[in-house]
Amino acid sequence: MLDKVDMNRIINNLHEKGVIDTIEITVNNMKGTTDGLVYILSEHNEAKYVLKIDHQQQITLAEHFLTTYRHIRILPEIVYTDPGMTFIVYPYMTGTTHENRGLKMNWMKVVVKELFNHYEKSQQTDSWGRLQRPIQTWSEWNYRSLEDTRNDWGSLLSVEDYDRVKSIVENISKSAEYGSRYLLHGDTGVHNFVFHELSLIGVIDPSPMIGPLLYDFTYAFCSSPDDLNLETLMATFSLLNHEPIERSRLIEEVIFQLYCRIGICIRFHPHDLEDYLEAWEYWKSLSKYE
Repeated sequence: MLDKVDMNRIINNLHEKGVIDTIEITVNNMKGTTDGLVYILSEHNEAKYVLKIDHQQQITLAEHFLTTYRHIRILPEIVYTDPGMTFIVYPYMTGTTHENRGLKMNWMKVVVKELFNHYEKSQQTDSWGRLQRPIQTWSEWNYRSLEDTRNDWGSLLSVEDYDRVKSIVENISKSAEYGSRYLLHGDTGVHNFVFHELSLIGVIDPSPMIGPLLYDFTYAFCSSPDDLNLETLMATFSLLNHEPIERSRLIEEVIFQLYCRIGICIRFHPHDLEDYLEAWEYWKSLSKYE
């Protein structure tokens, strides 16, 4: 857990360094990551900045990602990073996460064109996965995800379903090993997408990792239970700067990502479960004809 935060000291420090204009600032605490803390800094009742406090490694990785992709419009611009890497400040984006997001077709097109198509190939050619815990192969990442999720499904998942997903993991892992690896956001879900007036305007809270481009793409696609259909998938994938792949492979990527997303849903968003299980049957039926 993080140590007790002295917000007065932080605010005074930001004022002395000229980051903020006044120390007469309102601080609102928001829910952050498991250990991280998020504060909204407001002046004259107007939200101006987000202050994210987290472990040094997490702040260091977030700064690395946001600096690497500082030219990307929908990512927050760093206003200030604490030299001790205990917190980071960026402008507040007016909007909401999760809600009022409009059609998936529309916001997926934005995140593809504004974020994914600007990803850079990783200079790390001997590792995959989270930057703080690199692993040797993409297969290892997928198999860990498979087994971590299996228990969440419980009795909802048949043995046949599990065996099918396991065979899919083998297929997509082998394909990815021979492809390019990129510096990814690593958590591209609607919980980290900022929407305003039914439009996607920002992507926040990176959890940087090295992986194939398809990972962040299918993660985003499966991050909400609405519009999980082939039409939306193919229309948005056609905009992705990705080498051509067989449709059957793309469907397998979605099935695996959906399998993992349902596990997350069971733990954290059970109200979405019915819609996700309906989507699960839909994608399983699609794969039978590929």
